[in-house]
Amino acid sequence: MAGIKEGASNGGGAAKPVAQRLLATATRLFAEQGYDRTSVQEIVDAAGVTKGALYHYFGSKEDLLHEVYGRVLRLQQERLDRFADADAPVEQRLRDAAADVVVTTIENLDDTKIFFRSMHHLSPEKDKQVRAERRRYHERFRALIEEGQHTRVFSADVPADLVVDYHFGSVHHLGTWYREDGPLSSQQVADHLAGLLLRALRP
Repeated sequence: MAGIKEGASNGGGAAKPVAQRLLATATRLFAEQGYDRTSVQEIVDAAGVTKGALYHYFGSKEDLLHEVYGRVLRLQQERLDRFADADAPVEQRLRDAAADVVVTTIENLDDTKIFFRSMHHLSPEKDKQVRAERRRYHERFRALIEEGQHTRVFSADVPADLVVDYHFGSVHHLGTWYREDGPLSSQQVADHLAGLLLRALRP
């Protein structure tokens, strides 16, 4: 994913906190007042840096938006790959992956809400890149379902693509209702949704 320029986070101990501070500040401002109503000047003022510092780490405000979601998607992809490659029955691997995407989405709820609310501001090139990364994630997740269907652990009555859409529809909807002070913890929500998915796939 585009975002922090290549090498920018490897330039020593002082470099990394600046990029992180810029990203954290942009995320907060985008969440509070919207991407389109947040200026570059507001971001650098709130982060306590200059515009030159911002452009050293990020090419534009759009790159900040891109990175807000990119860091979450990279985390989720790394964790999905780990679950998918684990030495465990496919049902357990799918359950772990299905629960993890719920927990990591809730833990980064501001980031995901900002992105889905503002992704139409991305250039066609960046939009295409994000969609390709999301497709890679969904395809790896779908491969677990297909593995279980081919080995008859899961029912093949419903196409795997539809099962993926069913689960991720629930995940993408989390931002509209989940509250940290609500009756369910992130792990409880994750366990419930993963359980629903597995029950839907039972032969």
